[in-house]
Amino acid sequence: MRSMRLSDSAEGPVLIEEHVPQPQPQRGELLVRVYAAGVTPTELLWYPTTHTKDGEKRSRAIPGHEFSGVIAAVGGETVGFEIGQEVYGMNDWFADGAMAEYCVTQPSSVAHKPPRLTHVEAASVPIGALTAWQGLFDRARLQAGEHVLVHGGAGAVGIFAIQLARWRGARITATASARNLDFVTGLGADQVIDYRAVPFEETVSGMDVVFDT
Repeated sequence: MRSMRLSDSAEGPVLIEEHVPQPQPQRGELLVRVYAAGVTPTELLWYPTTHTKDGEKRSRAIPGHEFSGVIAAVGGETVGFEIGQEVYGMNDWFADGAMAEYCVTQPSSVAHKPPRLTHVEAASVPIGALTAWQGLFDRARLQAGEHVLVHGGAGAVGIFAIQLARWRGARITATASARNLDFVTGLGADQVIDYRAVPFEETVSGMDVVFDT
């Protein structure tokens, strides 16, 4: 299969196109034919890109761990998914990613792709949504009725933070640029502040949670 791999160039991270063997799913794994993959530029400098979980040096990694595609094969004892189903999600950061025609993932790391989303749209969801979920619920433990301030409400993480906070039943104030005020309001923010026109600290107080993207 075709892939984009990280070269071992001494000049720094460089991606090169190479043909590599197509991976095969093991027991409890899924093989996904990749239709779209998310790009995180800083990933090329992250520890899992150059090392294994055991700390050993890793060479020629395939990056890009957000993806959307179609299940191409199902490993033994894997339940809940069938060949041909459209899915989106992530795979192990220490494993080869989705900048290739196929990638392997765990069933717990993917979900069925919403029909209204294109593959490109679906591939942009996992990291932003997961970051927002972890920040609001795992860390801040946001509760219904609380007031949350979301900085960068129109950004890749902020758009999910607003929607998740609305789903939880919180009151939401967000900051955004003037051109995104209506967009952020449409996501569910009760109040949107143009941070270039008004210092937010002069407008809001008494927040229960501040989510700074």
